[in-house]
Amino acid sequence: MTRHLQHLVTQIRMAGLPAPAAEYHFAPEVEGKPVRRWRFDLAWPAEQVALELEGSLFTGGRHGGARSSLRDVEKYNAAALLGWRVIRTVPAMVRSGAALVLVEVALGKRGVGEVL
Repeated sequence: MTRHLQHLVTQIRMAGLPAPAAEYHFAPEVEGKPVRRWRFDLAWPAEQVALELEGSLFTGGRHGGARSSLRDVEKYNAAALLGWRVIRTVPAMVRSGAALVLVEVALGKRGVGEVL
């Protein structure tokens, strides 16, 4: 887990929110085997809420290229079709507390008007 995700998990705990599952595998299975190896950085499976930290959007690293972006589109579309709400964040949102506010809204602890 990256330091930004660790920091967010600490914020979540301090806010009294339910603990998320880290690296949660969400892909459907066929005959007991996963169709894809998709995972969410953090997830609240009972609520079908997930959080992805997009750390390499601006770095051009291993996960920042066009091919990776296309895989992310496929992953996020599949998640939506399976009923998941995916919160996409960047490290600056964790540092500012904005990511925590989004989690609170998604888990019903704040009103959506507080972020729109």
